[in-house]
Amino acid sequence: MKNLGLQLARVVGIAGATVLGDGRIVMIINPVLLSQRPASGPVAEPVVTPPVAAGPVAPTVMVVDDSLTVRKITSKLLEREGYRVTTAKDGVDALEQLKDELPDLMLVDIEMPRMDGFDLAKSIRNDQRTREIPIIIISSRTAEKHRKHAEQCGVDDFLGKPYQESELLRHIETLIARKKQASNPQAALH
Repeated sequence: MKNLGLQLARVVGIAGATVLGDGRIVMIINPVLLSQRPASGPVAEPVVTPPVAAGPVAPTVMVVDDSLTVRKITSKLLEREGYRVTTAKDGVDALEQLKDELPDLMLVDIEMPRMDGFDLAKSIRNDQRTREIPIIIISSRTAEKHRKHAEQCGVDDFLGKPYQESELLRHIETLIARKKQASNPQAALH
């Protein structure tokens, strides 16, 4: 829930606003405050307005890591930078979520229960629906053999833990821009 700001702060009964999954902005009503409104005086009729066309929807990043702390810290960073974030606790959870929504990019740990990051990357690359999703591995396992294996699995980038926030954001921005350009080559010409 987002605060309304000064313009709407005095409107009785509206607690805040939120952004729906499709990018539309909706108000959140507080029925308790509405019921406490004084009965005397004129009551304005509600105005029904059609939904406003939303601007571009923020890119979605899926964070796949078995550490709740890592998921939370990374999610907060990305949300602060304007990204929509989904999280998964391991590869199996991520594949389940990919059935419903495809992110613009995935941040994936290597060592996770049920399905590790390498197997997840292979599954994503072997599925026609998901093969174009950029994948960045973020792992404490930074030996050359892990990097080579990640490359063989189709991973786009590899960062070590702990990562530098600015470096991670730069890699995300570059890969999302590259994906958009690849999916819409005409946009690059204009």
